[in-house]
Amino acid sequence: MGPMLSTQAISCGVLSLCFSFLSNAERRSSFMKWLCTFLKGSKPGEPNQRRPRITAGGEEEDTLWQPPVRPKNDPPRNDNEELDRAIAESLAEDVKPPKERNHKGDSNDEDLARAIQDSLNMNPYTPYNPYAPSQAQPRGHRVCRRCKHEIGHGHYLSCMGIYWHPQCFRCCSCGHPIRETEFTLLGTDPYHKLCYKELHHPKCDVCLQFIPTNRSGLIEYRAHPFWGQKYCPLHEQDRTPRCCSCEKMEPRNTKYMSLGDGRSLCMECLGSAVMDTGECQPLYHSIRDYYEGMYMKLDQQIPMLLVERQALNEAMEGESKGPHHMPETRGLCLSEEQTVSSILRRPRIGGNRLLDMRTQPQKLTRRCEVTAILVLYGLPRLLTGSILAHELMHGWLRLKGYRNLNAEVEEGICQVMSYLWLESEILPASSRHAPSSSYASSSSSSYPPTSSKKGGISHTEKKLGEFFMHQIANDTSTAYGDGFRTAYAAVNKYGLRQTLNHIRLTGGFPV
Repeated sequence: MGPMLSTQAISCGVLSLCFSFLSNAERRSSFMKWLCTFLKGSKPGEPNQRRPRITAGGEEEDTLWQPPVRPKNDPPRNDNEELDRAIAESLAEDVKPPKERNHKGDSNDEDLARAIQDSLNMNPYTPYNPYAPSQAQPRGHRVCRRCKHEIGHGHYLSCMGIYWHPQCFRCCSCGHPIRETEFTLLGTDPYHKLCYKELHHPKCDVCLQFIPTNRSGLIEYRAHPFWGQKYCPLHEQDRTPRCCSCEKMEPRNTKYMSLGDGRSLCMECLGSAVMDTGECQPLYHSIRDYYEGMYMKLDQQIPMLLVERQALNEAMEGESKGPHHMPETRGLCLSEEQTVSSILRRPRIGGNRLLDMRTQPQKLTRRCEVTAILVLYGLPRLLTGSILAHELMHGWLRLKGYRNLNAEVEEGICQVMSYLWLESEILPASSRHAPSSSYASSSSSSYPPTSSKKGGISHTEKKLGEFFMHQIANDTSTAYGDGFRTAYAAVNKYGLRQTLNHIRLTGGFPV
């Protein structure tokens, strides 16, 4: 009843003002007619005024609307025009006979009483808007996006049809209020601009800064195809060290190990790196056993040496047979007599450098088709093993009389043996390729030998092995890449034994 009383008080105030004017002209019937019309409301086509809207809390909430636009050809109407006319007509009534005046006065009094009653019964909650056919939306339509409560009177924030209490307008990342004039809206969630940038703007994994935009305003960066490491394009020209094994770039908050020959090694790869010839011997013998397990035994003892980068490059220059994998050759199957300097003892680590590297020259004499196998030192165990498996296949082909093979065939089948050995090291037996069963029907196992490392391998080493397999499978060179993919398809279709027999007879892969 409170809101109704408030409205009635406003209406009654108008009435009391009007009655004070009528006290001197109660017989002016024309003015009474005008007053009745005023109390009942506007005539059709005339603009309504602002009506107060009273809430349950006793406060007024004005509903605003625009009045109709008066045609340009209508002359402006004086605000007191109707009042003047009513007064003039009322004065004219004084000259009429008393009977006629009393009769009309009684009728006007009844109209006035009816108008007053209608005015008191007006609904205060329904503002009239000539431009809106539907009712005004209730306040409950505005619900705070954060607290889910109705937004009442007072200040609120709105953006794209979403509402918040001022105290609820907070960053969805840091939780602090957003007071800046600019912010970022992700869906319906607001963020500080800097918080949004921290969450969604890519950062360089090398310099650890936000990747800048290019001249077109686009974010441009490089990403490693396997590791997904993102970095600014400029790091490809600013001499940022890159791991010679896994190819990851050195982050600014990490130091790679310098091997002293222009190569760097990350800490993950350093953990399983093979550093001298003696340390590599067990791995070499396990790969020979792998070949024997696949009925590809090497009858001759082929020497294996771990060498520095310079020694490997010098040996490659003296070797007439090719091709060699560029830009970095990591292994070599020698067929010529040479003197090679091998690493005798594992170097000592001092800070981020290797110290006390001891080498020993060794003369290699040719006793068979293969003189020796050379492998670059300082590489992780799985990478060193895959190189040994590849070079041993070169030796096996030469010892078994596979001569004059083109580079795509020979390098392709050697890459297959490297890939299969890696697969045996990192994958469970149930998910491996099984070429041995097709090579010899008397094989007691349908799978190649299991991992040569006692106790299994770590997750980091397994991930490295997967990367080395990825490198082999996605090599873009003709001899090593296309050759591998053609050889691998043949081995999968016909088996390793039939593929090798076909190579011996035809010099190519079966199709």
